[in-house]
Amino acid sequence: MPNPPLLDPIFHQTVRTRLGSLLDAGACSFAELKTRLGVTDGNLDAHLRKLSAAGYLHSRMVIKDRVQTNYSLSPSGKRAFAAYLSNLRAIIRPPRARHRFADAQTRTPAGARSR
Repeated sequence: MPNPPLLDPIFHQTVRTRLGSLLDAGACSFAELKTRLGVTDGNLDAHLRKLSAAGYLHSRMVIKDRVQTNYSLSPSGKRAFAAYLSNLRAIIRPPRARHRFADAQTRTPAGARSR
């Protein structure tokens, strides 16, 4: 049996998994991320720094009513997050389990007549 795939330790942390999910959908401001994740400024900043150090994050200053920073996943961040999700799915539901589930769904229950 092959070893299960490795999970990227940068994304394999609850807040950073949720952060990756939000940023994969599009750019968000610091305030929006803080509100949606329900974390403190310091906690969010630490997680953003971790993503940035890995090269997974882009930040951009924008002026709306005031200056704010918008964050998005970099191209390498998008690839890494997609790979993380794919590997996580493979661990949660390995290919053999999918086939057994599909086979069970197509079988005729005992005592039932097939048409």
